[in-house]
Amino acid sequence: MLTTLKVNEVFTFKLNSGEELIAKVTHTEGDFITIAEPVSIAPGQQGLQMIPSVFTANPKEDFKLNTNSIAMVAQTDDSIKVKYIEATTGIQVPEKKLILG
Repeated sequence: MLTTLKVNEVFTFKLNSGEELIAKVTHTEGDFITIAEPVSIAPGQQGLQMIPSVFTANPKEDFKLNTNSIAMVAQTDDSIKVKYIEATTGIQVPEKKLILG
């Protein structure tokens, strides 16, 4: 992989199937990347939405992603990363504001 995957960072993965998912990387080794709390991106009536990537397993467990199934990897945009954190943890991330004095 040309993109350096950092543990505990959130990345966007475009899979060979065309699916796009966002997940936190927890471990990298060989042909697999261990990810946590993966969500898929799907179009909805209000625009793009995050939906669970796995419905029949515990979403709080780690998952193995085969690197052979990945077409592209990129760091997730900060505005999307905030929405991902809110969706997976329920924590509202405060808006960054610049204080001028």
